[in-house]
Amino acid sequence: MSVPVPLRPRRRRLATAGLLSVALLVATIPPSGAVDVARTPAPAEAVPDVGHEPYRPGLHYSPAQNWMNDPNGLVFHDGTYHLYYQHNPYGTSWGNMSWGHATSPDLLTWTEQPVAIPQTLDADGVSVEDIFSGSVVVDHGNTSGFGTVEDPPLVAVYTSAYTPAHPTLAGIQAQSLAYSTDGGYTWTKYAANPVLDRDSANFRDPKVFWYDGGTPETSYWVMVAVEAVDHQVEMYRSADLKDWDHLSTFGPANAVGGIWECPDLFELAVDGDPQNTRWVLVVNLNPGSIGGGSGGQYFVGDFDGTTFTSESTVEGVPVPDGDLLADFEGPGWDSPIGEWTVSNEPGNEADGPFGTAPANGAVNGQQAVTGFVGTGLANSFVGGDWPVGTLESPPFAIERDHLSLLVGGGKHPRVPGAQLGNEPPVGSLLWDGFELPDGETLADVGWTGTGDLAATESPSTSGGDYYLGARRINTFDGGPRGDDNVGTLTSPEFTIDAGHLSMLVGGGRRVDSDDQVLQVQLLVDGDVVRHLTGPQAGALNWQSWDVTDLRGSTARLRVVDEATGGWGHLTLDHVVLSDEPALVRSDETSVNLVVDGEVVRSATGRDSEHLDWTSWDVRDLHGQQATIRVVDNNRFGWGHVLLDQVVATDHPTDPVAESYGWLDWGRDYYATVSFDNAPDDRRLMVGWMNNWSYSGATPTSGWRSAMTLPREVTLTDSGGRIELAQRVVPEIDELAGEPWTGEPGTVVAGTHPLPVTGDLLQIDLDVDPGTAERVGLAVRTSAGFSADGRGTGEPAPEESATEESATEESSTEEGTLVLYDARTGRVVVDRTRSGDVGFHPDFASVSSMPVEHHTDGTVHLSVYVDRASVEVFAADGTRTITDQVFPDPSSLGLALVAEGGEAEIRSLTVTPLRASMFAEPTPTVELDVDVDVDARCLGGKAYVAVRATNQHDEPVVVGMESAYGSRTSTVSPGKFAYQAFGTRATRISAGEVNVVGTTVDGGLSRAYSVAHGPIDCG
Repeated sequence: MSVPVPLRPRRRRLATAGLLSVALLVATIPPSGAVDVARTPAPAEAVPDVGHEPYRPGLHYSPAQNWMNDPNGLVFHDGTYHLYYQHNPYGTSWGNMSWGHATSPDLLTWTEQPVAIPQTLDADGVSVEDIFSGSVVVDHGNTSGFGTVEDPPLVAVYTSAYTPAHPTLAGIQAQSLAYSTDGGYTWTKYAANPVLDRDSANFRDPKVFWYDGGTPETSYWVMVAVEAVDHQVEMYRSADLKDWDHLSTFGPANAVGGIWECPDLFELAVDGDPQNTRWVLVVNLNPGSIGGGSGGQYFVGDFDGTTFTSESTVEGVPVPDGDLLADFEGPGWDSPIGEWTVSNEPGNEADGPFGTAPANGAVNGQQAVTGFVGTGLANSFVGGDWPVGTLESPPFAIERDHLSLLVGGGKHPRVPGAQLGNEPPVGSLLWDGFELPDGETLADVGWTGTGDLAATESPSTSGGDYYLGARRINTFDGGPRGDDNVGTLTSPEFTIDAGHLSMLVGGGRRVDSDDQVLQVQLLVDGDVVRHLTGPQAGALNWQSWDVTDLRGSTARLRVVDEATGGWGHLTLDHVVLSDEPALVRSDETSVNLVVDGEVVRSATGRDSEHLDWTSWDVRDLHGQQATIRVVDNNRFGWGHVLLDQVVATDHPTDPVAESYGWLDWGRDYYATVSFDNAPDDRRLMVGWMNNWSYSGATPTSGWRSAMTLPREVTLTDSGGRIELAQRVVPEIDELAGEPWTGEPGTVVAGTHPLPVTGDLLQIDLDVDPGTAERVGLAVRTSAGFSADGRGTGEPAPEESATEESATEESSTEEGTLVLYDARTGRVVVDRTRSGDVGFHPDFASVSSMPVEHHTDGTVHLSVYVDRASVEVFAADGTRTITDQVFPDPSSLGLALVAEGGEAEIRSLTVTPLRASMFAEPTPTVELDVDVDVDARCLGGKAYVAVRATNQHDEPVVVGMESAYGSRTSTVSPGKFAYQAFGTRATRISAGEVNVVGTTVDGGLSRAYSVAHGPIDCG
């Protein structure tokens, strides 16, 4: 039979934290104890140093503190790369927009500099001008007059976003200048700003470059900027950067689902041929990207100094051949299969959400709706986003292999097993759901408060949505300071007499790693045994605890609000003890295929008013009766759905958007622009590694967001289509450690941990899918992770052991899948189990991109792994996926994955990468763990016994992995961990056990591979 591919290290070596360790398991730091509401702020020495916080990148630029978004003003000057960026110097959320600044000699080792261009304040300290995105150029000819030819100035061209407090330009976005004569470190705003004003509220993000027309008369500065909501790139020319003349307008074209932002325009040779060049126009957009939410597209064509002409614009919406089930072209809801049933919200004065007939495009001031066919479509924006309802087709027989539909609108997927209503579970309602008689407060029913939160000030009758009744706890109203209220509200005692405790929760979200606690807690004997936080939304939804193990206990509920600032409050309602958990409410905007009353397929929009094709494979449903049910169950932003052209087809219909040029197919690559004046005519690009869908909620503390790895971009001819190809800049090779290489071979179905671990890795894989349906990698995995979710660990036999025994394993399994799906010809990045995915409903996701295998049948993947991100390059760099992930710092494993068959690994190389950000010298002290391994018989069965003794002077987290299981534990100095791994066999062959020891702070790590002999217990 086939066996997993025999991968082995070339050399055993000491590894420091952040580098790969020769082990199948990375030691998992045990979870901390229960959260204590009475905790005081941690002493200074207990707070992670800057650069050592959870999720702090080791390779990607991030500011030491506070918020960051779009890269601005990328420029190379006098041997230094300058990265400016949108920055809030005063907090971790968007606001106070100024230009932050960092410098680097090599694109990877960045030094943060003081704020470069701050927002403009009036005499009262109120902002009158925020500094939005833009670019920096080296004015070699001193055309601006800000410097000299001998010592040319740097000139920043940026968007002045004039605030409502500005005396003359309130609400206007116009282009302004600042200049630097000291190499980009200090800046002076031009006194005659703005230099380009269209009297527009959405004219922004200027990217400026010098256009060489061959003669002095035909050479000048060119600016590309956007009219964001109009999906237009406006082009201007100037001789001196101060006076600008309009050249032309490009757009709308291709992806127009959201607003256009952050354009760029540059010329590149095709496959390195200087006689064959194209111009590339980059347009970032939000939302509406191929991955969902924020992203970037590009057009290939020609620029003659005046006009950009695209050769990659896609026109029209192709309709597949098949049986038309609905096109919404009639005056009513009739279709070839009969009349559709409309269930609008009762009492809605606009007959929303669907209206009384199909819409003819946009309604109610909606943005332009595009991508539909003919004149009619189903549009649930009638009455705005607020009304909810359904639209359902008559039954029809499924007779073809696929159903194809044009779908648009909000990206709110159906939640399996959820309810469309807001019904509580059947059970005991505690404290009457806070529906106290007029004049009574929580204090009257036994609640107590501390700090700002007096029980006599609750419950509230305001705040939140989807509460039940008229009253609820709202810590915003429970004290005098709104979001800055801090304190606790604690219930009287109650008996847990059911298996589940459910409640409606809304308000702000603070994860466990945050300094601020914002939680509902369950207390038993004064200890916190369960806790949860809010959704960062006003809408309340059901959350449930399984309390079966606590049945019969006396408990209290405590609301803890130590959070201040935006979303510094919690809303709580309708606490129910019940035998079953509450069903969460599905805020879906979805199109569903329903068979026998069950939803068997579902699709949603992309937060875009542009419709595109979705195809369902329904071969397994042949002959069954079905309906199409359109559901709008969302009252808030993008709370609507669009549908047109339901067609039964013999083949799937590709989304039109997949024929556009995309900078990246993942979720976290936005506002991407290139460097000016880069050496050797290289075109270097950097993007913001985040997504506006959830950027304000990512679970970092004290800082937020990182930039992508810098990429060098080129053009290549891909079978007659000119495409942008990307690779991480070769400077990253300077960070490489000793590579580990696996032997070629067969990998069978399953998840196979590799003897390689780390959180800063470059992985290069060449694989022939063979008979496997999917094959690839799992990165940043915890102990026992398996791609199928069933786990790989095996219970250990009971055996007494003195001192400290390794019997604890991770409570959850996490990992990120990077797979090639041979059935669909796509590379998939699945981060639904990547770690913390619950901080925002849009985060847990699967990104995918079409990738053709090479002529020899193989697929090549290059994967860059950092502490909070995965970047995947395929198809010679013409396809990339960039996704953030937030795994536990101890989840450092790496595994090969095959599903549904066997694949052939042609080559696999894993290269550790040295941290380039917030890096410290490599420790020279060795970690000493004495490891003893043998094989023995217990009860007639064979076991592999491992004893690991900590000879170090600090506690060590020890991880053990044999072919028969894995365990972790923390071991004190001089103590040992013991584990006997059961095989369920009477005999075993000789083998090896891999052990890795890591100091609790992650400062030192050492790996051991120890052999054991064969044993026969027969």
